[in-house]
Amino acid sequence: MKNDDKSPEENLDHLNVLRKIDKMPGSSQRKLASELGFSLGKINYCLKALHSKGLVKVDNFKKNKNKIGYIYILTPQGLSYKTKLTINFMKRKMREYDELRKELEK
Repeated sequence: MKNDDKSPEENLDHLNVLRKIDKMPGSSQRKLASELGFSLGKINYCLKALHSKGLVKVDNFKKNKNKIGYIYILTPQGLSYKTKLTINFMKRKMREYDELRKELEK
């Protein structure tokens, strides 16, 4: 999976969504949005992107006879991608830390 075409902010949003789904499998969009501080529109956008890449599995369930809800689960590819995003995030933060440390040493 390439993530070069996304901004660091979008990658961070996707990483946060993947991490939250990993910690809270079976969560609804509303629950994920609430936990992450995202609007429903933003979480919907992120979940659609992750689902289209095969990183998140979407299952539906009936809350009651009149509504259908969806739950989100990481796929094995999603777990691998989450790890890759985490490593890239940590590398970027370490570079930023090193740059700041060098500036302070001047």
